[in-house]
Amino acid sequence: METRTIDLYEYAPGERQGPGGRLSAWIAHTPAKVSPNRRRPAVLILPGGGYEHVSQRESEPVALRFAARGWAPFVLTYSVAPARFPVQLREAAWAMRCIRENAAAFEVDPAMVAALGFSAGGHLCGTLATCFDRPEVADIAPPQVLRPDALGLCYPVAVSWGKTHAASFENLTGGDAALAQALSLDKLVRPDMPPVFLWATRDDGSVPCRNSLLLAQALDEAGVDFALHLYRHGKHGLSTADALAFPSFDRSPVSRDVPGWVDAMIDFFEDSGLVLHDDI
Repeated sequence: METRTIDLYEYAPGERQGPGGRLSAWIAHTPAKVSPNRRRPAVLILPGGGYEHVSQRESEPVALRFAARGWAPFVLTYSVAPARFPVQLREAAWAMRCIRENAAAFEVDPAMVAALGFSAGGHLCGTLATCFDRPEVADIAPPQVLRPDALGLCYPVAVSWGKTHAASFENLTGGDAALAQALSLDKLVRPDMPPVFLWATRDDGSVPCRNSLLLAQALDEAGVDFALHLYRHGKHGLSTADALAFPSFDRSPVSRDVPGWVDAMIDFFEDSGLVLHDDI
């Protein structure tokens, strides 16, 4: 498997507004004797970190789990505070354009690109899936290039009001309350969103599960295809909830079925049509 790091600002010279914009790719080249036309579904992974840092625990371990199921994973290291909205959204949009424009070299199907986000990265993932045709990203690529084909949200920072993770919105908006309200995902939900797989834990002490419950309600009211998994126990930032993410993983405070979220999400994506195939 080849790993490669891409500076997305090579696509947009002079635009750099933060230290991020780096896309890490895991490319599994298929031997010609197997199939010279094999194409994999791809997933853009957006780690969490409260828009203050980018979590390494939600990067490579997740990519490796998806690669083991035949997917082509890409991890975006995006800019964080003091960079403000829409810098992060633009970097995610550039990442989608990069994956699709280089689909042949990456051996992926450009019509099968999912996006997956954790915590604040889940919020970024949600804005990518709802703001793909907004003026902030209109100069990057057409909406159909920027819109993910499926969405995975892991304990996301979804709503900006009530009991939530206020620091994420403060870092994203610089304390602009009106902008934070406008960027609440439950207000951005739209019927033409991609299908969404959503999971959280009941006793998450950092990002209350009400974020996921309120978002699920908004998805349901808009008629968006979605699945919601709410597990009983598990602290915030579980990532893959196994030894890949935590070398000395202690299962005792985590519900037994939490590590299964990866396979459940991939099954949901594949049921939505994102599957490994031979493009002939």
